[in-house]
Amino acid sequence: MNIIKLFIFSLTILLCINCGGSNPAASSLFEIGLEENKKEFTPNQKVAVSIINKKEKDINKVVYFLDNTPLKIIDDKLEIKTITLGNKTITAKITYEDTTVEIHKKIKVLSPTAPEIYTYEIINEYPHDIEAYTQGLEFYKDTLYESTGRRGFSSLRKVDYKTGNILKKIDLDKTYFGEGITILNDKIYQLTWQNKTGFIYDVNSLKKTGSFQYGESKEGWGLCNDGTKIFKSDGTEKIWFLNATTLIEEDHIETVTNKSIFNKANELEYVNGKLYANVYQKPSIMIIDATSGSIEGVINFSGLKNKVTKHDTIDVLNGIAYHPTRETFFVTGKNWDKLFEVKILKK
Repeated sequence: MNIIKLFIFSLTILLCINCGGSNPAASSLFEIGLEENKKEFTPNQKVAVSIINKKEKDINKVVYFLDNTPLKIIDDKLEIKTITLGNKTITAKITYEDTTVEIHKKIKVLSPTAPEIYTYEIINEYPHDIEAYTQGLEFYKDTLYESTGRRGFSSLRKVDYKTGNILKKIDLDKTYFGEGITILNDKIYQLTWQNKTGFIYDVNSLKKTGSFQYGESKEGWGLCNDGTKIFKSDGTEKIWFLNATTLIEEDHIETVTNKSIFNKANELEYVNGKLYANVYQKPSIMIIDATSGSIEGVINFSGLKNKVTKHDTIDVLNGIAYHPTRETFFVTGKNWDKLFEVKILKK
């Protein structure tokens, strides 16, 4: 009986090897060789590629992929053909001696240009609740909506931005730490930090109408939308695309400069194909291409915190909302007593 079991096990292993797919033993036979052992590239860059044949096997065919997309080889060079940036995997599917295996190589695709530097001009200053630990900020039909954080103090608010008066407010259960919000089709979507749960509300009454669970994303940080899909940051380099109907995480981009992959995107706002993201714990906001993930600009808000009342619980810049009619941005911070209307200027 033991001999039969051993035969079946061996046959299963043999079939797995011959049917292709990822084979741990393949790395002992082959390796992907890249010109000058490069690991960092820019989109559309061409690089010489080869298969290092460690055991001198008879190779019949090699096909290359970048994250499951086939790559063309011209004059022994492959083109790093990709729209999105960040961590990528080159896969070589190798056919040899009637066997097909896959080997992989991790690379990074960085932005071809450095971020531009921007500054700001203050247009107006408005009152803001000094007790609001701001996590999410968004305009909807000229009304400002705000999400605040900290367990035991988290809330969702409808605010008159000109006076700072809270028009309507609901408090979250003390077990939740409120995070980013976005509004689409008369529904408010609100994240919580580490509970992997988001809530859905009616935009007028703030009545809770449902909830949703996160998928692969690590935590809940920022939310925004482009009118079709929802963008979600989670404290990593990834910004997720959520289906606006099912709220399933369907894809993601990674936030990348010309030098590194960056993981500090917090509160989000979408404007004309760009994501504006607070940099966690910094007085700055990134301008990110919403398709590629390239960090195209950084807005330096240093000095803004000096214009608010100092107190023991004051915290960092956080909260950005775009007013489409006024064509200006509104920014504030955690426990700041002012909301600033600003214009963004190239330095």
